[in-house]
Amino acid sequence: MMLAGALAGCTVGPDFKAPTPPASQRVTETPLPIQTVSARTPGGAAQRLQPGRDIPGDWWTLFRSNRIEALVTQALAANPDLAAAQATLLQARENMRAEQGALFPSLGANLQNGQQRISPYEFGGSGATDTRPFTLHYPQATLSYTLDAFGGIRRQVEALGAQADYERYQLEAAYLSLTANVVATALTESALQAQIDATNDIIRIYQRSLDITRSRFQAGGVTQSDVLQQQANLASAQANLPPLQKQLQQQRNQLAVYLGTTPDRFSGETVNLDKLTLPEDLPVSLPSSLVEQRPDIRAYEALLHEATANVGVATANLLPQITLSASYGRQANSFANLFTPAGIVWSVAGALSQPVFQGGTLLAQKRASEAALQAAAAQYSSTVNTAFQSVANALVAIERDAETLQADLAAEQAARASLNVAQAQFQAGGIPYVSVLQTEQTYQSARLALVSARAARFTDTVALFQALGGGWWNRSDVDPKVADCCGLMP
Repeated sequence: MMLAGALAGCTVGPDFKAPTPPASQRVTETPLPIQTVSARTPGGAAQRLQPGRDIPGDWWTLFRSNRIEALVTQALAANPDLAAAQATLLQARENMRAEQGALFPSLGANLQNGQQRISPYEFGGSGATDTRPFTLHYPQATLSYTLDAFGGIRRQVEALGAQADYERYQLEAAYLSLTANVVATALTESALQAQIDATNDIIRIYQRSLDITRSRFQAGGVTQSDVLQQQANLASAQANLPPLQKQLQQQRNQLAVYLGTTPDRFSGETVNLDKLTLPEDLPVSLPSSLVEQRPDIRAYEALLHEATANVGVATANLLPQITLSASYGRQANSFANLFTPAGIVWSVAGALSQPVFQGGTLLAQKRASEAALQAAAAQYSSTVNTAFQSVANALVAIERDAETLQADLAAEQAARASLNVAQAQFQAGGIPYVSVLQTEQTYQSARLALVSARAARFTDTVALFQALGGGWWNRSDVDPKVADCCGLMP
């Protein structure tokens, strides 16, 4: 018994250790300013970067939009991808629990009841033995236990537990991706609607200019060429509408899918870009914290853990397997004799099996598991690098797009003032119409650029929250039924 206990405590293969977080103190090449520039327009507030600031689990509420909150709520309730992730997590947890059963003895019972006839020559007799058929009753209980002498079963349980952890973080990643995609798509829809509104305003400007040009042509103030040029300008602006409307409808179709429905059943107003609040205090996580916050990094850490445990499983398969078994039952030719002392039958046995030659299969499987461990380590490292890149990209975008908005606002204001002056001078006959056309085109480009720059401030903020992990640690994304079943409730 002492030997069995000592063997049960032996676990072959490497023990998993979480990789050491990067020692970097920042994620960007150069330090970023603690505050962005501002612009006097909706969505132009300065944003402050605050290292160590926690991320709320419902970060999308910071935009102060009832429409966005309603969209996210519906998506979380109805999106089938989240339901699939919940079910996959439950499957992984139950697989682990099933494997845990191998650590305990198995007990079975059976009852055999049948007729037999024995040959008179079976035991070397002369043939005179009574060979009439008789009934045999045989109830039996069997107990067997495979001793986990080298920890192969425990390593398998460990590997399945790591797989369940992977599915847990895949669920978190699905949750984060869904919420970020819903918000980003709603913002894109809002930006497209704003561009459509701006284009309609530009069309009205061109239409008014065309009316004025025709009046001046009739009065002999301009040439037919000026009228045709203005008509072409108006047609060009009108041609910009269908592509924007197409993109807008496609974004709404995408929102419908995120919300777990079909485009024909989706309805609701578009988010108003002018009424959104830009979060002014933004979190910035240190690299040591980022590896704990990103669900994709945690998922690949779980895969690294699983690969480590699989090396132990493959190693244990090369070593002896010890199985203990016992049975107890009764055997009699009638129910009356079944419970007499003479009817008791029992057995106790131990078995030792050792792979001797299997064509190199087990050794190759062990080498394959070691190669898989190296691949998992490389994939983990690549995931960390990509995660840091996404955070750095988001931070740089927040800084530079704030500067872009400031510049685009100045350009739009200057273009609008220039257009007003040019139109007044043209109506007074002070400048040729070609000068008005040039200022109109400049204003059109500046107006659309400003809308895009304003939308970018919001989408950059979404990208940062997503890159930092989305605050999943401040919420529970596991369905209570799954959590209760699998011991995940706090």
